[in-house]
Amino acid sequence: MDEPTVTSTAAVATDRPGRYAKQLVAHLSRRSAGEWDEESGTGWIEFSSARAELTSGADVLNLLVRAAPGELDRYEDVVGRHLVRFGTRDELVVRWVRADRSPGSQQRRLDDDDEDDRAG
Repeated sequence: MDEPTVTSTAAVATDRPGRYAKQLVAHLSRRSAGEWDEESGTGWIEFSSARAELTSGADVLNLLVRAAPGELDRYEDVVGRHLVRFGTRDELVVRWVRADRSPGSQQRRLDDDDEDDRAG
């Protein structure tokens, strides 16, 4: 990505950060490039107009998305939605915060009531 970028971060509470990061990198890098280093607990995914960086910490998975302006919402959603789906049992919640400290998007498992509200 040679054009200007904007960033967003999320700290996702989980007792299995490395497991989810490895799964996310493996899944999303099937259509793009990516790598997970088990030893360092870090990884990345390179999309066409964005890059995600993942760092496994003590009971937290730290995410950073760097994207072209206008694409940040899209990549927050892609990374967050897949992570939430993998962590359904753990009810993971991804809350993004933009570099300017403004709130980004949020991804979480939808309850049955939420799905009914969206359908009707």
